[in-house]
Amino acid sequence: MAVSPSSPLSVDAYRQQVDAAAEAIRARTPLQPRLGIILGTGLGALAREIDVEVDVPYDDLPHFPISTVESHHGRLLIGRLGGVPVYALQGRFHLYEGYTPREVTLPVRVLATLGVDTLLISNAAGGMNPHYRRGDLMMLTDHINLQGANPLVGPNVEDWGPRFPDMSEPYDVALRHLAERVALEQGIKLHQGVYVAVVGPNLETRAEYRFLRMIGGDVVGMSTVPEVIVARHMGVRVLAISVITDECFPDALEPISIEDVLAAAARAEPDLTRIMKVVAARIGAGDPVPTAGSPAGPAERRQDHLDA
Repeated sequence: MAVSPSSPLSVDAYRQQVDAAAEAIRARTPLQPRLGIILGTGLGALAREIDVEVDVPYDDLPHFPISTVESHHGRLLIGRLGGVPVYALQGRFHLYEGYTPREVTLPVRVLATLGVDTLLISNAAGGMNPHYRRGDLMMLTDHINLQGANPLVGPNVEDWGPRFPDMSEPYDVALRHLAERVALEQGIKLHQGVYVAVVGPNLETRAEYRFLRMIGGDVVGMSTVPEVIVARHMGVRVLAISVITDECFPDALEPISIEDVLAAAARAEPDLTRIMKVVAARIGAGDPVPTAGSPAGPAERRQDHLDA
């Protein structure tokens, strides 16, 4: 049974929830993917590219949250993308829905427990960099967490990762180089920049956009960072790409609706799908090699499929 926006749990109870969800997934398929994908806004077409062997509604997974956002599905897809085994989370969770940071990131904990060591993430974001336009793509090189919350707060589970995980390179350099090569080969413009995470759900004021740009943000969104923190805590490598769904320039700011956001995402969807599909295939073929010096975690203690 899925959870609803909720009450605090002890770390032991939370770990039991993660293990129970992982066991429920193992019972449904013999497939053991090492690649996970979070199908955020702009990756609906990629779901259709997956040769799905098992399709599990979040409702059927113990302790999984339920997405309350209209544009987010709530299903775990298990199958192959270009021949590469994958888990794909079709729908994510946000703090603004009322979930705790640990609930928002429970699916990432579950994927890492199942053996995932590489995670591809997409999201929708507002573009603050004046060189960005609606419908463009930006690969995350770094982030700024202004959500006032962190999923690692509380007792640490040593089997999951260190108490003080390093975040000097939250977005894997080798994966970023791979995505950059793929974008060049495909003739797709791919910006690189810094993602600022806020709680939402309201969009920002003109003054807030000026502030966020001043502190180094290129785009702003309401997701991704908690998931990345947990992934890195567990030694999972991350590649993340934002779809620029609106232009957040304070001196020319215009109102925007969810319909505008979805239309911009749809325009960028084919390019984002091509990049992610080719990147997944290259990862399955052993490209890229792991980045040296990644923080130790469960994924590093296992034999990495990128070394095979």
